[in-house]
Amino acid sequence: MATQTAPTLADVEAARGRIFDHARATPVYGSETLSRRAGRKVWLKAENLQRTGSFKVRGAVNKLSLLGPEERRAGVIAASAGNHGQAVAWAARELEVNATVFMPQDAPMAKVEATRNYGAQTVLTGTGFDDALSAAADRAHESSATFVHAFDDEAIIAGQGTIGLELADELGEVGTFVLPVGGGGLAAGIAITLRALRPRVRIVGVHAGKTRGGTIADGIAVKHPGTLTMSILDDLLDDLVHVEDEAIAEAITVLLERAKLVVEGAGAASTAALLDGAVGGSGDVCVLLSGGNMDPTMLISVMRHGLTLAGRYLVFRTRIADRPGSLVELLELIAAERGNVVSVEHHREGMEIDVVETEVSLTVITRDSAHCSQLVAALGSRGYTVDRLA
Repeated sequence: MATQTAPTLADVEAARGRIFDHARATPVYGSETLSRRAGRKVWLKAENLQRTGSFKVRGAVNKLSLLGPEERRAGVIAASAGNHGQAVAWAARELEVNATVFMPQDAPMAKVEATRNYGAQTVLTGTGFDDALSAAADRAHESSATFVHAFDDEAIIAGQGTIGLELADELGEVGTFVLPVGGGGLAAGIAITLRALRPRVRIVGVHAGKTRGGTIADGIAVKHPGTLTMSILDDLLDDLVHVEDEAIAEAITVLLERAKLVVEGAGAASTAALLDGAVGGSGDVCVLLSGGNMDPTMLISVMRHGLTLAGRYLVFRTRIADRPGSLVELLELIAAERGNVVSVEHHREGMEIDVVETEVSLTVITRDSAHCSQLVAALGSRGYTVDRLA
């Protein structure tokens, strides 16, 4: 295999010509809410509104456009946690190339189905991206198909770098750009472009924490970033910061509620870092929303968690007398404090409570953290014990 070299600005500009009729030039929005919270003007680059729901289509179209006639007939193979697979499938359909995409067994079904619907054959294997990557590489080695790497490829990096051309054109006064980093292809391409066109800007990469249970930022949950991409980022990034799922969940919630944008975990990582105070620098800042392909069930869970963190949900248990009217009295108190009860559960059996008592768990929608505290205080003043669960 030939030694890979970093693409140049000329490579990125050539990529823009190849993808012009396929990928969208995505919009940039200012956010009053985020600007107020961050104490600086905040801009959102909405790649979640890109075709296939993420930036990945840029690199995929550029890569497949460079294939020769024999390579096109042999088809392509890719490995993906979801977004790259959709992009390769879509690009292959556009350019009339057969595609096979290997994905983890637990990849979000919304991404799996989208990949199939774009016309690719899907193979579910392994527990994470790296397992799918290994299986895809083996299949490509055994066949004449071209392996399309998700990030560690000059053509892929150049394609993603076209975002940098748009940012340089759209945001001439912005001094800081915040980019999610998984495998590194996106950040590397944008960094190459911005360093060539705007050498004095501050470029911050963001990677997400991964716990034993995984992470909601599955799109950047890569064990081994690319050799080429990280060599580029080591040279061009000003900083690489870390965010946890709690901060990402809050960012997803804020973006949906205030900016009216659905953004997946990886796509919200840059916003999370900004809200967490990890970005640094001063002046106008742009955060890249890299994708919006979130499974609906995950979105529901994340929204509830994010609202709880923001003090918009109060989940607690208390005890009431096991007699008619006791629950009504509790609910009337909550209503008087303007709480909106959305769930009530009784617990009698298997609990260490008096025979004349019953335990009740409630979920209440509140306005904010102050309203939560006000409601808890009101319950306490009326003699209710409040064991907060969230």
